[in-house]
Amino acid sequence: MTVTGIKEVDKSRLEIEIDDTFTFVLYKGEARACGIKENQELSEDIYQKIMEEVLPKRAKLRAMNLLKSRTYTAFQLKEKLKKGGYPGGIIEEALDYVTGFGYVNDERYAADYIEYNKEIKSRNRIYMDLLKRGVPKDIIERTWIDIVGEDRKELEKEQIISWMRKKHFAAQTADFKEKQKMAAFLYRKGFETENIRNALSLDITII
Repeated sequence: MTVTGIKEVDKSRLEIEIDDTFTFVLYKGEARACGIKENQELSEDIYQKIMEEVLPKRAKLRAMNLLKSRTYTAFQLKEKLKKGGYPGGIIEEALDYVTGFGYVNDERYAADYIEYNKEIKSRNRIYMDLLKRGVPKDIIERTWIDIVGEDRKELEKEQIISWMRKKHFAAQTADFKEKQKMAAFLYRKGFETENIRNALSLDITII
């Protein structure tokens, strides 16, 4: 195999291309230690050392350091490591490592997120937020039922009324255009159409 390209990522890292294909990112010191030079052959022994020792160790440390500052879903952590130029197999190895210690747990992440946001965000918004973070739909649904239950109409109605009060919106005096505008606002917040319609028909006193 031949090192066909070396590109500087930043002041400390290099993107290494082998046989005209991007392969991995190394720190400059690592590249020097491995004797990597453009247009020169890369021995199988050095390649295996990089793929089996250098990158796995660094990917695990990177994952651990990321998790020190905040929690991540498996998807979010994977994306972070991808941006670091780690190959797919190395990323999976690092994820298995931190997951094995319980540092990455999508069910716990979903439970914490739902518990924290259930009083202030609509069910749909919470679902969308968690899906964007890579939490599988079945985990979201199961965790939602465990924490909130299947029926949360009353809670959502209270949330809608709270928003209406914040906006100083009085359903009993609002005209059709004002109601349409408020309905659109609430819909963007992720509330169910039926719950919005019911709330807009209530005689709510704005305090």
